[in-house]
Amino acid sequence: GQAPLLRRRFARRGVHRRYSGAAGGPGEDPDLVRGGLAVQPLHLHHRHQRELRARRLRRHALDPHLLDEGCRVLQAAFWYGLIVHFRIYPIIYAIPFVIVLGKNYAGPAGRPVLTQWISKQQLQSNKGRENVEEPTSLLANLWNFLSSLITRDTILFGLFSGSMFFAWTGIFFYLYGWEFLNEALLYHLTRTDPRHNFSIYFYHIYLHHQQGFSSIQRLASFLPQLIVQLALIVRFSRDLPFCMFLQTVAFVAFNKVMTAQYFVWFFCLLPLILPWTGMKLRWKGLACALVWMGSQLHWLMWAYLLEFKGRNVFVQLWAAGIVFLAANTFVMIMVIRHHRHTPLFSVPVGPGTKIAAKKD
Repeated sequence: GQAPLLRRRFARRGVHRRYSGAAGGPGEDPDLVRGGLAVQPLHLHHRHQRELRARRLRRHALDPHLLDEGCRVLQAAFWYGLIVHFRIYPIIYAIPFVIVLGKNYAGPAGRPVLTQWISKQQLQSNKGRENVEEPTSLLANLWNFLSSLITRDTILFGLFSGSMFFAWTGIFFYLYGWEFLNEALLYHLTRTDPRHNFSIYFYHIYLHHQQGFSSIQRLASFLPQLIVQLALIVRFSRDLPFCMFLQTVAFVAFNKVMTAQYFVWFFCLLPLILPWTGMKLRWKGLACALVWMGSQLHWLMWAYLLEFKGRNVFVQLWAAGIVFLAANTFVMIMVIRHHRHTPLFSVPVGPGTKIAAKKD
């Protein structure tokens, strides 16, 4: 305890000698020494503090870890903007990405600290681990959501990914004109699709397709989808793969148009969440699969009668769509109830500890 104190005292004496010598004064004035510490004149103290701040800023600006982190954020923003340009639906993942970027997950090496991905058996036997946690209260998650939106990385990611999206869109608009813009983007805002599909909105669209739809009607069909998306983001954003899976299932289930090709969007995310589910294939997992596939086959039966047999079964087909929405909602609730919520990244401990060094 005495050695660091003596080093600080001698360091302050040396600083005073250097500044007092440069000013033309004596090396050390006995009147300025109090209890073995050299007390600097006020203007020299301020000058020294300014130099220290300038040195810290230069070191901060040239820190390779910070520069590397900024480059990785720009790379992620570049590819995300390009992907959204080619396929618009990944835009629903923007807010979870921003929330994760806003958290202080960077370790001493400038890289985010991943939680340890362990097997299902280990997870069940280690439920008390600190890196496996249940979601906190809704108000706590809402506060974390709002406080994480504005940081250096989130602003950088948002501006650059948005710039990439608009840049690529502008290039192709210059090449192909309004036809490209309508087919690629504007079509999704005005799409009605009066043909039958899995969506619960198809029958209303079929009946009113010739008259058109007002802005209130369009908003009414979009609002449930938006509310469900925001609720899932606020609740599960820290468990990023699981949040993306739930978002995709909900986006497809509540969309105005739903065809079988949309199911691939969330099937590809299943391998990322199955190791953390406590649901056994027998019997709950099998029941979920049967409910989902059975409701889909029920819908396909009425679609077959309409399309190939020419029967007037529009109402029955619409009711089958409602049953299919209920089946999707049931499966989502079951998956949520049996999922072990594991944050993708863990908040790093102090850089000087052994744990942080081991994780890096």
